[in-house]
Formats: sequence, structure tokens, C-alpha cells
Amino acid sequence: MVFLKYLRTLKKSFNRYTPSVEVLISKNNLLENLKEYKKQYPRLSFAPVLKSNAYGHGILQVAKILNKENIAFFVLDSLFEAITLRNDGSKLPILIIGYTSPENINNSKLPNVAFTITGLEQLQQIARTIKSQKKFHLKIDTGMHRQGILPEQINEAIKIIKTADRINLEGICSHFADADDTDDSFTKMQIARWEKAVVPFRQNFPKLKYFHISATTGIPYSKNIFTNVARLGMGLYGINSSPLTKLNLKPVLLMRSVISSLKNIPAGECVGYNITYKASKPIRVATVPVGYFEGVDRRLSNRGFFKIAGHNCPIIGKISMNMTSIDITSLPETKFGDDVTIISDIPDDLNSAEQMAKLSGITPYEILARIPQHLRRTIIE
Repeated sequence: MVFLKYLRTLKKSFNRYTPSVEVLISKNNLLENLKEYKKQYPRLSFAPVLKSNAYGHGILQVAKILNKENIAFFVLDSLFEAITLRNDGSKLPILIIGYTSPENINNSKLPNVAFTITGLEQLQQIARTIKSQKKFHLKIDTGMHRQGILPEQINEAIKIIKTADRINLEGICSHFADADDTDDSFTKMQIARWEKAVVPFRQNFPKLKYFHISATTGIPYSKNIFTNVARLGMGLYGINSSPLTKLNLKPVLLMRSVISSLKNIPAGECVGYNITYKASKPIRVATVPVGYFEGVDRRLSNRGFFKIAGHNCPIIGKISMNMTSIDITSLPETKFGDDVTIISDIPDDLNSAEQMAKLSGITPYEILARIPQHLRRTIIE
């Protein structure tokens, strides 16, 4: 065993390299964000959301940072993600919030994992086929109409669960559809449905452990809801997506690359595919080896920015699959190999995830979750 470990270490030593694109994950910022939510909402337990590669931050890296924290459970989307965490040694409780087939639930041998029941048909099949006791959270559809049993199906669901002794109901949950809107009318309607739905479950399952409806944007409503857990997603990663509160959050992710080439071009010359950018004067152009495959949204072509030494450098021309061109005319001292910040960890920077999302007409979720998994994530303090 020791010899095998030595061989693996030896093999790694022959494959060391410095990537041209790197994602840095701030341990301190992640923990400070969690601490901020705990301070502001002391009544709640928090369940960090690590689905979709921890919103692009790296599921293994984020789990490693949080493994010693006092949390309710990790929220994942799939059994595959749960297997990934368990294979990496994580032992904290897990809730799989996405759909898992009854067959995969039956075959799973993972310890301390709960599954979400996302519909009545799935519940019925689980009750018929389940072979050993498993933990579950039942999702209630309070108005979003993606997943969950409808309010009129609650009595039937309770009857099925009470007669299926291998279904260990650990919690019930739902999800807000519009909690990030300043108009709270739809959210209040969902809360009313949730409060009504909670009653029969509390009566029939007095030992029910978890009640959760709020993700990051809905947490400010938790003071007026029967709930004891909040699923903390984007807020954990430092993006304040709620219009109702302004917490002291710090972005966790910084993405950087390097300048791979430089050239001076005269007025009238073009840059990039489909010649969408034409220089109106002589300019200095730098190429950065990062493109839409590395997660840079192509809608930032001719409108976004990267940053060099604290200065904004406009993206010129269309973003390519693995390359982007920027105008560095205002930075004559810039040279080959200099660092380039692709996604900044300063919220007001023009290339922060929030500002890039605004320029692209999308959400910060999309900017971050699309950072591909193959890029190296490095934990920094």
C-alpha cells in the first residue's frame, strides 16, 4: 500500500504543470459568508448547496472547506454528486434535492444520504419497490409547478408514507419561485400554501426533523414561516441576490489567466471572427487563452472587460472557443505572461460575476455554474 502511494506521488511529479486558466476559491470568504448568515438568522440551521459543482466553485473543494462546520446537510442534485463526495471522504449528511429513480434509490449503499420525493407517482413506486429503509424529504408544490406533490395530494401521500415502514420521512420542503422580486405577492401566496401544508405533516409525523422552503433569496421571509432550515446557495458564494436584505457578503471565486500574445494593429484592421470589431485608431491587442469553452459568456463580445493590474481592458471582437482578445492600448507596460483577471472577486468590478451577468443579460448563477469542471480549483486563504 505504501509502495502504491509512492508510485502515485511519483507519477504526479512527472505531470506537474501550471494551468493557463485557474479558478481560486477563498476559504476565508466562504466561511465568513456562512458566519454572516448564521449571525443574521440565528434561529435557522443552514444547508449549503453544493449541486452543479458547487455553482462552479468546485464541489470537492467547497465540501473540504465546510466539512468541519455545523450545518444541517449538504444539498446536492444527483446521486452521482453524492457518490463523488463520499468517494472523497466527506461524511456530513447529504440531501439529494433532484430526482432519483426508485431503482437507484434501492441500489444505493451510501451512508447518511436522504432522497427527495418529487412527485406522487415516484412516491407510489418507491412504496411498492423499496427494499430497505431509506431517509426521504417530501417536496410540496406550493406554486412553482416543477416538482412536488400538489396540496390536494397531501392526504394520499401521508397515507402511503405511514403504511410504508421503509420510508423514513425526515423532512418536507418546497421552493420559492419569485422571492427575488420586489413584488412579494406571489411569495406570500406560496407561504400561505406552505403554512397550510405543514399542519397535517406535523400532526401525523411529530418527529419530523426538517422543514425547508427558503433558498438564498427567500431567507429574509423565514422569520414569518414555519421552517427550521435554509438551503444556502448563491449567498454562500458571496452573491447577494435578495432585494430585501444587504448582508456583508464576499465573493468566493476569482478566475485568472495570462497574456499569451501581444500585437500592435493599425486603424482599419479587424479583430476576431466575422470582423465585428474594427480599430478606429492604432491599438495594442492582447490575446488571453480563455473563451466560451472556459465559461466566458459569448454575449460579452465587444462589451465585456477583463482586468490587468487593476485596469479594465475592453473585450474586442467575438469571444472564441478558447481565446479572447482585449484592448490594452492604455497599458503600454503590459507584457507577455502578465496575469489577467477574468472573473473578479470585487462585486463592483466590471468583470465581477454580477456585473458580467448584467452585461450579458443573464444571472450570476449562469456565469458561475458554466465554469467547466476541468479547470483547476485551488483553495486559498
